[in-house]
Amino acid sequence: MTATRFSLLALTLLASLGAQAADKELNLYSARHYQTDEKLYDNFTQQTGIRINRIEGKEDELMERIRNEGANSPADVFITVDAARLAQADALGLFAPVRSKLLESRIPAHLRSDTWFAFSTRARVIIYNRASLKAEDVASYASLADPRLKGKVCSRSGAHPYNLSLVASLIAHDGEAKTEAWARGVVANFARAPKGGDTDQIKAVAAGECGVAVSNTYYLARLIRSDRMDDRRMMERVGIVWPNQAERGTHINISGAGMVKTAKHPEAAVRFLEYLASDEAQRYFAEGNNEWPAVTDVATNNPALAAMGKFKADALPIGTIASQVAAAQRLLDRAGYR
Repeated sequence: MTATRFSLLALTLLASLGAQAADKELNLYSARHYQTDEKLYDNFTQQTGIRINRIEGKEDELMERIRNEGANSPADVFITVDAARLAQADALGLFAPVRSKLLESRIPAHLRSDTWFAFSTRARVIIYNRASLKAEDVASYASLADPRLKGKVCSRSGAHPYNLSLVASLIAHDGEAKTEAWARGVVANFARAPKGGDTDQIKAVAAGECGVAVSNTYYLARLIRSDRMDDRRMMERVGIVWPNQAERGTHINISGAGMVKTAKHPEAAVRFLEYLASDEAQRYFAEGNNEWPAVTDVATNNPALAAMGKFKADALPIGTIASQVAAAQRLLDRAGYR
């Protein structure tokens, strides 16, 4: 063998070994801040031998980091919560299209796009103080603008992605003019200026500071399952309504992920996305973090979710909601929903 042929063979072998080594790691940028996700990631490594290098941060910070890193970004997968944030990442051109027959067969069409996939869902429900209101008083999202609720509505910021996604869904269903009139009605009904997170709204409703608010279901399930007696007693004062059951159903949001367009480990990235759609991972989302599986036929065991009962979910495509997020922000600004 000549020295030249030997050198070429050695380079080929080194390149092959480098590719194999690359397949054994995955760089995950995560805006999911749940300690319970540790087991989810550990199980992936145990099953595949692929080590996850995780960078955690706030959504906007991670998206800006990926943009600034450009072609040199080590990020393979970006995972976050809420369609509004995934839409923002998509609009910034951070994701690459993913073709996977497994994902297309497992994740319902209305819970995915060409570049990102939902892996769990959570519903945005209406909660009310049992002592001051009845379920029929707040049967739909439209109820929140009813003048009879003046001085009774609490809310987190209108700029928060959870609310942006809800309002985006209302725009998709009802149009901007009707939705803006609704938003102005909600603002007129505020018990106080918007502040805090969903748990703060639950506490305010339970304490009677306000009569009604909106919350993601996993916050409610967390309190129902709490080891603290005070939390469980608080939830006895709070009623839960699945809005719009007589028509389109309750708005749902998601936790989802996509492969970054500059991914250095694309095969590992797709493998990770496919793992998140597995029965095991789907059950983990439900039982570990009180979210519903995106894969509809996965059986789960979460007493708190079961206690909330079955409901009709709005099947509006998540991609359609995402496309209206910018319009939702402008509308809420005009309505004074800060």
